[in-house]
Amino acid sequence: MSAASSYPAWNTLHVGDNLDVLPRIPAGSVDVVYTDPPYNTGNDFAYADRFRDGSHADPYAGRHAAWTAMMRPRLQAVRAALAPHGAVFVSIDDNEAAHLRLLMDEVFGEANFLAQVVVNLNPKGRQLGRGFATSHEYVLAYARHLPSCLVDGSTTEAVDEADFPLVTPDGRRFRYLPLRNTNKKFNPVSAPTLHYPLHGDPETGRVSVTAFDGSTALTPVFGDGRPAVWRWSRPRVEERPDDLECRVIRGRSGERADIFQRDWLHREGGRRRKLRTIWLAEEIGSTDTAVAELKALVGHVFESPKPTGLVRRILSMLPPDAVVLDPFAGSGTTGHAVALANVADGGTRRCLSINSAEPTREGSNARLAGLATVADITRARLAAVADRVGGGLEVVLESPDIR
Repeated sequence: MSAASSYPAWNTLHVGDNLDVLPRIPAGSVDVVYTDPPYNTGNDFAYADRFRDGSHADPYAGRHAAWTAMMRPRLQAVRAALAPHGAVFVSIDDNEAAHLRLLMDEVFGEANFLAQVVVNLNPKGRQLGRGFATSHEYVLAYARHLPSCLVDGSTTEAVDEADFPLVTPDGRRFRYLPLRNTNKKFNPVSAPTLHYPLHGDPETGRVSVTAFDGSTALTPVFGDGRPAVWRWSRPRVEERPDDLECRVIRGRSGERADIFQRDWLHREGGRRRKLRTIWLAEEIGSTDTAVAELKALVGHVFESPKPTGLVRRILSMLPPDAVVLDPFAGSGTTGHAVALANVADGGTRRCLSINSAEPTREGSNARLAGLATVADITRARLAAVADRVGGGLEVVLESPDIR
């Protein structure tokens, strides 16, 4: 790739078949992949490919086999491009979710499975057709190598200030958490070093690892009186005594003193919370908002794009200098999301988008807008993003004859 300016462009678009382009990406150079491949919706999916297999007598089995045969070598090439600490996120609907899960188990290894996220992209539900009004799709997430994976399944955006109802005189918000570990798998047998006495005074709230005037020795117990363990070690208590408080609570056998952690809303580095595996449209956007985002840049020229909020949520789990790859770039949502994320937090993410020069449908909005190929849609959007948001755009025209 040749730099078009004095700094690497945030977005690079490779125009060509991803099966030809992916092997040219240096092995291990990509931190995260997000992609929205062509879905197999029951019609013959539109993706010319030499791996397709129409030999099955069962038309359903034939379609699934053709789609899987198309995806397998591309996922294998994606895996090769990923760094050991990287991860891949793939959008999919019910038509191929089960087959994709098995295929990704095969390519990435079942042990590297991260999550199957339900994404609520159509809150009203699809009203056409028989059966239920489907309001969701999925994102399947796999690590390249789980022990090395950098994906942090938590973000600052998932934190709700309402969960921290208490306020100190100087305005800091917090909540009380029991210092006792409430998980009964952790007990004096399984974690003996965490079962020790702490000294507390419920009148003043003071807590210490050593006795002091007015203090009572307290050991952790479950609600039924059985011995438990603390969540913090002695050294950690010594480091952060001001984050602990001794309080009187009412238990099954009456009032007793116990020790609590003051869990602050904001600490150094920012509070994060684990993401749930259901992502709602009001959190990440919907198909309607995705159409509006695209329309504002280049018009309504692509059916069912993904919202940038979906990709930005994935990016929020990774460092702000991540190299991002989208081998089925479609309308260019991933590149758009990368630019928005960089502007929001000052990051230096880069996105490599790949899209083929497959012709747009005759009479479609894209064709009427002068966009002859799907790659033209991607290019038009990323050019508009570069113009309005910044970050630049490089375009590489790939030749399928060069290996």
